[in-house]
Amino acid sequence: MSQQDINNTENDIVNYDENDIQILEGLEAVRKRPGMYIGSTGPSGLHHLVYEIVDNSIDEALAGFCTEIKVDILPDDIIRVSDNGRGIPVGIHPKEGISAATVVYTILHAGGKFGGGGYKVSGGLHGVGASVVNALSEWLELTVKDGENVWFQHFERGHYDEQLKAIDNTTETGTSVTFKADPEIFEQTVYDYSILLKRLREQAFLNAGIKITFSDLRDENDIKSETLHYEGGIRQFVEHIHETRGYIPLSNEVIYVSGMQGDSFAEIALQYNDSYNEIILSFANNIHTKDGGYHETGFKNALTKVINDYGKKMGLLKDKEKLSGDDVREGLTAIISVKLTECEFEGQTKGRLGNPEVKPFIEKLVQEKLMNFLEENPDSAKAIFEKALSALKAREAAKRARDAERKKNAFGNASMPEKLADCSERDARYTEIYIVEGDSAGGSAKQGRDRKYQAILSLWGKMLNVEKARIDKIYGNDKLSPVVTALGTGIGEDFDIEKLRYGKVIIMADADVDGMHIRTLLLTFFFRYMRPLITNGNVYIAQPPLFKVWRGKKERYAFSDEERDTFIAELSEEGKYKVDVQRYKGLGEMDPEQLWETTMDPERRTIVKIGMEDALRADETFSILMGDKVEPRRKFIEENAKFVQNLDI
Repeated sequence: MSQQDINNTENDIVNYDENDIQILEGLEAVRKRPGMYIGSTGPSGLHHLVYEIVDNSIDEALAGFCTEIKVDILPDDIIRVSDNGRGIPVGIHPKEGISAATVVYTILHAGGKFGGGGYKVSGGLHGVGASVVNALSEWLELTVKDGENVWFQHFERGHYDEQLKAIDNTTETGTSVTFKADPEIFEQTVYDYSILLKRLREQAFLNAGIKITFSDLRDENDIKSETLHYEGGIRQFVEHIHETRGYIPLSNEVIYVSGMQGDSFAEIALQYNDSYNEIILSFANNIHTKDGGYHETGFKNALTKVINDYGKKMGLLKDKEKLSGDDVREGLTAIISVKLTECEFEGQTKGRLGNPEVKPFIEKLVQEKLMNFLEENPDSAKAIFEKALSALKAREAAKRARDAERKKNAFGNASMPEKLADCSERDARYTEIYIVEGDSAGGSAKQGRDRKYQAILSLWGKMLNVEKARIDKIYGNDKLSPVVTALGTGIGEDFDIEKLRYGKVIIMADADVDGMHIRTLLLTFFFRYMRPLITNGNVYIAQPPLFKVWRGKKERYAFSDEERDTFIAELSEEGKYKVDVQRYKGLGEMDPEQLWETTMDPERRTIVKIGMEDALRADETFSILMGDKVEPRRKFIEENAKFVQNLDI
């Protein structure tokens, strides 16, 4: 409604009627609200485009018609996904009057996933994936081979000028989709090879026998290519996790159970290792259910029952002794995969499986087949049970340590850590704590901070390696207990987010190897023992500058080599004047005013919120770097050394 309309409205009352209701035709709704369909327009949404097209090829594999998928990142970050499936139907759609393939790529909620018999099991965005990718692409080209002809159609931002047309003859079948993500939609359109590789490897594990070839062809001098083909399916998934993280298995083989209930299929692979960490990855129709669901709950319940029943049956547990779920899952790596005709996902991002009938199905399957395995493999059963019993004893030791802490703090007079400089504000909505590496940096931070809202906790010395420590070792640890006490939440099963004393927990460490080590240690600790801090969005990483660039009284702070060079050129006025550059080797080199201006002032600072993906990546990286196996660590360093910048040795 225009301003003139408003002025002409009697008594300044604005009418609101049927004329004000906007209908977004076709794919306009997707371009108007992309986050509703792919989650975000950041990196996760960008990579999601690839997943959606690959999922369509995976669906063909699940239906038994596709054995090979090729995924290529071409120059200019163009994506090409090809498969040898049946090819999208190209005949004229009876209702729309255009090719069925065109319908799939231009109309929301069109596809073979809505009861038409095309697919019994499928993932993706409930049939809207292809059209959403088309809508969010600058351009997309579809090529279909139906065994007789090669069909082609070109789209621009979801629209087309020419119908699907035959351009050649062929005896092959399959579908090829090439697209360029739209820079008008996405914050950036550069794909991360490692992120796509992880997802594609996951899909190859979950669909035993399928062959996925993934190539990065953007740089002709650095072409990367991997063939992902695992006949062992999720068994090899477990082995891959143990190999990459450097875990040592406690048994010679991966335990595998599978079964059918009607049209539903479930398979589970599990193996125990020498770590104290639990890794359970669950999937429904190839979609990672990161928040679990009935399939994961059923597995956990059954596992706890089976291990306890086995212990009682073999006389390994005392009368009143009972292993908890945490006890039986210590050192466990498990993959749970279910394939269902109708998946009920909870939440927009499908993070949790909501099919209640899956829980008793999984419980029955695991209880029967896992007990059989334990009885038939006494050596493996003994190693598993002794691991759980050891965890029980550690849990009891942790309880004693926890009770001692509670007793000490019984009257609410718990003394705050000696190196904590607290803030005066008590409302956690406004407060933040900087966890700072070293006394020198801590001193500068204390002097430069806003004392009303900002608290400073200095850490010193070598922090406990939580990769090789149970929770009982954390209580009383002089490096970690100050963090626990300052935050006020407790750890493990005692964790209570309502008791958090600071709304933002900001890790501030040097921009060097030692600083990265401190950050990784703390993130791993939070991930393992205070995970709700991360899921609730309370953890941040401070971003201190790497350089100070100045000429006279003109100063600039640079956070990268490129920014440094830009400032040098700017201040030197293209080489006419001398410019000074200081490389900060540590936070302690900054005076309080500089630290405030660059890293702590809420009006000017840059801090990065840590999400679960960041924490999972830090956890995996730390397992590799701090584990017992040398080979995964050597491989990691070789593959990532070229990405290290500004390394001071």
